[in-house]
Amino acid sequence: MASKNAQNDPAAKAAAGSKAASETVETIKTVAYAILVALVLRTFLFEPFNIPSGSMKPTLLVGDYLFVSKFSYGYSRHSFPFSPPLFSGRILESQPERGDVAVFKKPTDNETDYIKRIIGLPGDRIQVITGVLHINGEPVKRRRIGDFARGEPGPPMVIRYVETLPNGIAHEILEVQGDTGRLDETDVFTVPPGHYFAMGDNRDNSQDSRVLGEVGFIPAENLVGKAQFLFFSTNGAARIWEIWKWPVSIRYGRLFNGID
Repeated sequence: MASKNAQNDPAAKAAAGSKAASETVETIKTVAYAILVALVLRTFLFEPFNIPSGSMKPTLLVGDYLFVSKFSYGYSRHSFPFSPPLFSGRILESQPERGDVAVFKKPTDNETDYIKRIIGLPGDRIQVITGVLHINGEPVKRRRIGDFARGEPGPPMVIRYVETLPNGIAHEILEVQGDTGRLDETDVFTVPPGHYFAMGDNRDNSQDSRVLGEVGFIPAENLVGKAQFLFFSTNGAARIWEIWKWPVSIRYGRLFNGID
């Protein structure tokens, strides 16, 4: 009888309703705080990206997931989700180093995320002659180290080199068509002040600064951050619901690798 009376007691009902409302408010606050923390981390510290194309092979593969440090080059409007026009230029700007693997907004639309290697700094003269990169009139040293298995339709192997930039940064590049591809002979590109020149490591299969109408020179404002390390990688053999295939689709040897 006491229990029944309590159920019919307006004060008890009000107390129960107040408790439920309080719990709902606390849940909303917790979710809001979590979203705020994630937004701050994504904007000012690290942002995750995934690799959808092979333009940066062999350094980055399709199915790689990586973290980009947002603080490496300072902050611009592109540091924020949806690139709101809060200000122009960069705050706490730091210049990329030649050889950095960087994420930037494609200059021709200011929306699409691209990831390439910074090859040219402001004032540099960049040219490709018979497949060999030239910086300020000097050929960049490259050394053939073997072949690379494509793992896709087409020629089974491509030429693999180690290219050493003038500042000593060494990285691997691929030449799918030898030194006769459409981007293996270019005019001289003079990098304007406040801009950078970027190229993919998969030299014959990369839409980059060599293609002026599509990418071209990268304004400093368009830099999003520096690629730091991989946190996950999958070869694409398992779909999201094929849990039984997950263990064999993960590239375990690439997990938590730094990006050079």
